[in-house]
Amino acid sequence: MKKSINKILLGLVLIVFTSCVNDTEKKVSKPKIMSKQASLSASNKNLNISFLLDLSDRIDPIKYPNESMEYYLRDVAYIKSVSDAFDTHLRRKKIRGMNDKIQLYFDPEPRNQNINTISKGLKYNINRSNVTLELLDKLKESYALKPKEIYDLAIIDNNYVGSDTWRFFKTKVNDYCVEENYRNILVVLTDGYIYHENTKIKEGNLTTYLTPKVIRGFKLNNKDWKNKLVEEQFGFIPATDDLSNLEILVLGLNPDNKNPYEQEVIVKYWKDWFEAMKVKRYDVKTAELPSNMDKIIKDFILNN
Repeated sequence: MKKSINKILLGLVLIVFTSCVNDTEKKVSKPKIMSKQASLSASNKNLNISFLLDLSDRIDPIKYPNESMEYYLRDVAYIKSVSDAFDTHLRRKKIRGMNDKIQLYFDPEPRNQNINTISKGLKYNINRSNVTLELLDKLKESYALKPKEIYDLAIIDNNYVGSDTWRFFKTKVNDYCVEENYRNILVVLTDGYIYHENTKIKEGNLTTYLTPKVIRGFKLNNKDWKNKLVEEQFGFIPATDDLSNLEILVLGLNPDNKNPYEQEVIVKYWKDWFEAMKVKRYDVKTAELPSNMDKIIKDFILNN
């Protein structure tokens, strides 16, 4: 009888012990599984990142000098921050899920063939068929070094043809920067002004261009600028009607310091333009030092 009772008690102890162990395992393992799933969900998205570079005279270090850091060097650093985020994204992914793209555009294309050759070398499609650690290292090194070569050549040429940003959105953005089954991101490097001699259209108070002279002419350089802009419907002419599969990050705004309201006017123009074109997500930033912009840029790319 005593032996039977002891067996029953031993069995109860084992059941309780086993149950406690199982509960402990569940508590420990569950967060790990959830964390892994969340990480995989974020990293499995295929990225399609495009740059649109404005190689107008805004990058001229003689015409627009900056003692802290030249504006073209800020562009170079912004590009590196984006490419570093792209590299981080790739190294988080499993090989079988890789099919990610990064490329660089101008409009119009520079006349210097060396610039065009360099830009073609910055076009990458990283997928399960070609990915190697060597290729990832090459991509990272290319984006750390080659963009500066592009700007150096453009400055040496001293032949600034301007940037037809509006026309790029009108005729190329959907073909070049938007693909199905991708998270499409366009990074626009610009001082915020848009002007090209071949694309000057005005419809009422909507235009395809914006310069400091235009802002003064529209009398958007005083404290009542916002009421005037809204009531009289100043802004950019929408270049297309549906960019709902595109995210846009504008970097490098450099407003004319003669007008204390210039920056706000430029930002309003761009944001209203993106809203009219139904851009999925966007942000517009001034030409801050790259050390201050690095986290902002990487968060835009990686945290969505």
